[in-house]
Amino acid sequence: MGTVRLALPWQSRMSAAPRERENRVQPSQPLASNTSQTAANPGIDDAALATACLSGDLRAYERLYSLHGARMKNLARNLLGTTSDAEDAVQETFLKIQRSIASYRGQSSFSTWTFRILINTCYDARRSRLRKKEHSIEQDDTTKTPRPDPRAPGAHPSLRMALERAVATLTKHQRDVFLLYEVEGFHHAEIAAMLEITETASKNTLFQAKRNLRQLLEPPRSSAAGPR
Repeated sequence: MGTVRLALPWQSRMSAAPRERENRVQPSQPLASNTSQTAANPGIDDAALATACLSGDLRAYERLYSLHGARMKNLARNLLGTTSDAEDAVQETFLKIQRSIASYRGQSSFSTWTFRILINTCYDARRSRLRKKEHSIEQDDTTKTPRPDPRAPGAHPSLRMALERAVATLTKHQRDVFLLYEVEGFHHAEIAAMLEITETASKNTLFQAKRNLRQLLEPPRSSAAGPR
C-alpha cells in the first residue's frame, strides 16, 4: 500500500479520549465563508439546493460546487494521494450527481448524499489503480515501487512523514473514518450516512484507528532501571 499523503499540517497529538470539535485538526483548504453559513443552518440551503438541482438548474450545481468543491477536493486528495486524481474524482462525482439526481429521495442531507458519491468514486479510482498496478507488475517483474513525490515543507516534516506512514498501515475502513473525522471534521452521524454504517460503528472504528496509530507513533517506553 502506498503512502497516504495527508494534505494538512498535523499539529495535535493523538488522544484516546474523544475531543471537542474545536480541537480537531483543521482541513487543509480553508472553506469559503458561505460554507460556514450553510453549516450554521444547513437544512434550508441544503433542501433548496436539492430542489434546484432536481429541476435541472445549472446554477444550482455551480452553487453546490462553490459551497463544497474545496472540501471535496481536499477529501479526495487525502483518499487518493494526488491533486490530479482528486480533481478527476470531483469532476466525475459531479457528472454522477447530474446523472443520478432523480434517485435522490432525501433520506439524508443533499450534501451528505453528494459526499457519499464522492467517496464511492474515490473507492472506484483506488480499485482501478490497484488493478493497473497489479497488471503492470505481472508484465514486468522488475517494476520498482515508485518513491513518494517530494512534499512541500511542513512545520514538523519528520512527524508528518511518520504519521503518513502510520495512517497508511490502517485498514481501508479505519483510514477512511479517521480522515473523515479527524481531517475533514465530519460528525459521526455524517460519516455513518456517507459510508452507510451505524454511528456506533463509526465511533468504534475511529477508536481502533487511533489506538493503532498511538501504538505506532508513541516512543517505546524506557526499560526499568537496573537493580539497585
